[in-house]
Amino acid sequence: MILLVDVGNTNIVLGVYKDSEYVASWRLSTDVKKTSDEYEIQVMQLFTQSKLDPKEVEGIIISSVVPNIMHSLENMIKKSFGINPIVVGPGVKTGINIKYDNPKEVGADRIVNAVAANDRYYRDMIIIDFGTATTFCSVTKEGNYLGGCIVPGVKIASDALFERAAKLPRVELEVPRNIICKNTISSMQAGILYGYIGQVEYIVNKIKKEMMDLGSDEPLVIATGGLAKLIAKETDVIDKVKSSLTLEGLRIIYEKNKE
Repeated sequence: MILLVDVGNTNIVLGVYKDSEYVASWRLSTDVKKTSDEYEIQVMQLFTQSKLDPKEVEGIIISSVVPNIMHSLENMIKKSFGINPIVVGPGVKTGINIKYDNPKEVGADRIVNAVAANDRYYRDMIIIDFGTATTFCSVTKEGNYLGGCIVPGVKIASDALFERAAKLPRVELEVPRNIICKNTISSMQAGILYGYIGQVEYIVNKIKKEMMDLGSDEPLVIATGGLAKLIAKETDVIDKVKSSLTLEGLRIIYEKNKE
């Protein structure tokens, strides 16, 4: 049994892989103030609720974009499972050739997504991860990570509007029927989400052109992350939605690096 841990700025996603299938996945809030003991209580409760035995865990791998949480998490893992986890970063085999000016700057989550997508599709791709930030990554079928761009996530944009405009309320992220709206909440939802969809379409089309100018085939566009399904329903530039892409990438990297 393998425990996969993806640490994002908002949530920690955990997955358990056993006997060639995923048997559980959980989501915790990312909190750098929590101690290793607090994380241990949460994780052990999740194993108990899912009727899984922590003693069966034989390997653990972590991908993190939150350095300040790693001390607590690694201590928790060593104490609860007696395992030194693999941490995705320099020196870990991924099979991806990073063409960034400084490869160490690329977020671990972006590389993990590239590993999973390349393994599954083996073609030129654009990977969009709708998280706290939304990342767009360009990857060739040969496994070359060309780079990409980063924009504020949808929730950041929504929260900023609420916090900076005194008379505007906080709204749910739902797509209204029309863009000509007749109340403030629908007007905000339309502006935030249709505006974001337009941004996604423009960036994808611009990346496609640059990739094809470099000799790539027309890339497949894959979306993952919390709001991937919501955005994908409203645009035809997204070809595939894979919510488990990061966990799948972690499993593949674990297999490449296990002793």
